[in-house]
Amino acid sequence: RIILFLTCLLSGISLLAQEKMYIHRSDHMTLGAPVSMTDSIYFSSDQTTALFKIGDTLVEYPTSVIDSITFGPDSDTIFVTYNGSGVSVINPLAFEGVAVIVQGYDVTVNSVSETQDIHFCLSGTTSDGMFKIYTAKRFNLLLNGVRLTNPDGPPLNIQSEKKCSVLLMSGTVNTLTDGVNYASPPGNEEQDGTLFSEAKLAFSGSGSLTINGHGSEQHGLCSDNEIEMDGGSITVTSAARDGIHAGNGFILTNGNITLTPTGDGIDGDESTIDISGGSVTITCNTSDVNGLTCDSGLVISGGTVDITMNGDQSKAIQSNMPVTLSGGTIDIVTTGDVVLVPSGSGSDPSYCTAIKSDEDINVAGANVTIQCSGVAGKGISSDADIVMTSGSVNITSTGNGGTYYNPSGIKDAYVSTCFSSDGSISITGGTVTTSSSGSGGKGFSSDDEITIGSTSSSPEIDVTTTGARILISGSGPNAKYAEAKAVKSDSAVHVISGIIEISSADDGIKSGVSVEFGQANVTISNSYEGVEAPFITMNGDTLRVWSTDDCINATFGNGGEFDDGSLFTMAGGYLMTNTTSGDGLDSNGDMTMLGGKTVVHGPQSAPEVGADVNGTWNMNGGFMVISGTNSNMTEAPASSSQQYCVKVMMNQSQSASTLFHIQNASGENLLTFQPARSYYSIIFSSSDLQNGSTYSIYTGGTSTGTVTDGLYEGGVYSGGTFRKSFTVSQKITNRSEERRVGKECRSRW
Repeated sequence: RIILFLTCLLSGISLLAQEKMYIHRSDHMTLGAPVSMTDSIYFSSDQTTALFKIGDTLVEYPTSVIDSITFGPDSDTIFVTYNGSGVSVINPLAFEGVAVIVQGYDVTVNSVSETQDIHFCLSGTTSDGMFKIYTAKRFNLLLNGVRLTNPDGPPLNIQSEKKCSVLLMSGTVNTLTDGVNYASPPGNEEQDGTLFSEAKLAFSGSGSLTINGHGSEQHGLCSDNEIEMDGGSITVTSAARDGIHAGNGFILTNGNITLTPTGDGIDGDESTIDISGGSVTITCNTSDVNGLTCDSGLVISGGTVDITMNGDQSKAIQSNMPVTLSGGTIDIVTTGDVVLVPSGSGSDPSYCTAIKSDEDINVAGANVTIQCSGVAGKGISSDADIVMTSGSVNITSTGNGGTYYNPSGIKDAYVSTCFSSDGSISITGGTVTTSSSGSGGKGFSSDDEITIGSTSSSPEIDVTTTGARILISGSGPNAKYAEAKAVKSDSAVHVISGIIEISSADDGIKSGVSVEFGQANVTISNSYEGVEAPFITMNGDTLRVWSTDDCINATFGNGGEFDDGSLFTMAGGYLMTNTTSGDGLDSNGDMTMLGGKTVVHGPQSAPEVGADVNGTWNMNGGFMVISGTNSNMTEAPASSSQQYCVKVMMNQSQSASTLFHIQNASGENLLTFQPARSYYSIIFSSSDLQNGSTYSIYTGGTSTGTVTDGLYEGGVYSGGTFRKSFTVSQKITNRSEERRVGKECRSRW
């Protein structure tokens, strides 16, 4: 006692230079008191109790528990250290409104201090303890190599409604682990996570935090407010519910997050998710959960996001409001299958989807890679519009489709789709690559318009489908199928600009209304039907189509040989079609040629022809050459055409290696053409065909010209066999085997 007293007196020599008196107790508790507030220190009459008059407070401690008293600078950092012998606490603010209560290894802080940004530094290890804090002011939590395990509750429990800034201190490894069953909390306190906070959490630093969530009803990291992360690494190895649950939104600007929860990966609840930097890795193996999800807007503008979803009907990225992907790298793998949810007289399919929004999805700079392998897996799916202006999207879908009965009790099909929209799809910039190999799988499918390119930007798009069709109902000509179409719209398709490569097991581009080509370079290298719509217009640039059936098919889809009012218009640009067993050009209504260049490689054999028109075919401008069969359905443009043409029918088939050549009386070339397969007929029209002029036809020979799609330009033609001469006149020549008379000169040998 005398030594203690003397120590205090001697220390008083330097009181003017110190701000705090520190009382060190034998229970590992150090309490700090402001020197300016310390009125006196004295002992009880029996000298067993030390009394400290600090401000208006008189505190008493048995002298036996006081190890020493020291003096030092002021501090706003409270140190809590868990060790083998208990919990050590250094509390410089013990007499300024901050009370730290220790029971075993359970530490509870009650702070009524008016001081903001108090630091609480946690370190050490315990297998049965926790840290809980109540405070009315914002504060800082420093995790300095702490490992807390609490078998019956959250090891870190923040019962404060003020912001908590969590610093993961450099080089430290921090671990939080809870138990399966939580004890009942006092009052109505929530304890919804292994790390739980009522307040906003803001993480920073360069250390790491691992959360082992075992609570049967708890999230891993949970805040009823916002969660921000600007540094460090957070790993949630397990959680019965969400890996990270942020009641008022989640923001990531820097740092690394790795999550393997049973529930959602990151849930922004009714607010937003905003990722502008750092990295997120999420693996979910449970059905009907989400990787990133929120009820408001979801924005990824930077960083890397890597999500794997293995559960049926799960979504990697999901929002009830718009999703904006304006930067960063996003890699998504989904393996889950579609689930049929009972509805009405049947079911509604619920798909496993990589990116899903109830509103618009905007891609404006992000690099997105998606792999879907589950049954009817979806790549990017919106209940509204999908808009892409820049960035890159690569989607591979391998899941098969199948049949089911919809809520109306009608048999229908579910299929994989790379881009799926209940609204419109607009791809005006960037790079898109899709591949769908599952049965019935589609590249682009929209209930509204599809727009590719713009007057100021040009995307690059490559769409491939290889899956077999799915029989939905019926048989023969009445059969209904789900087919692997590359681009499908129930409304109009506008191909304005860009480079578009399509290879399809069924239709290349199909629209329920119209397809219009502007200044785009489009290649449909494989298809059943190349382009199908009631109204098809070619305005410029290039379209090349290879198909096994009709390359261009203007139709309302009613079948038959009657005029259904559809229309194909060739207004400009370059069109090449090549069909093995269909029509090169087919319109169930009218066909009008106004300009451009049209090259058609017709089918191998009748009854299909190079061009089949149910209505009126007017050749009013441009260049056109069509090879075809010896079908009696072979036809030429109508007599109402403004430009002359010639239709040539041959009695013997000419091999594919045989050139067909027309020159004028001066020997100038009008046409040198090599069809892709053997042919009987050639239909040719050009502004070079003049009324009253005589022309000669040759077959075979060679040309030194530049060949594109079988059409030679420039050079010298030689070595051919002269077959016949003809003179163009206004007189119409009728032949019984022809379906209509055109403004033409016709010859047959």
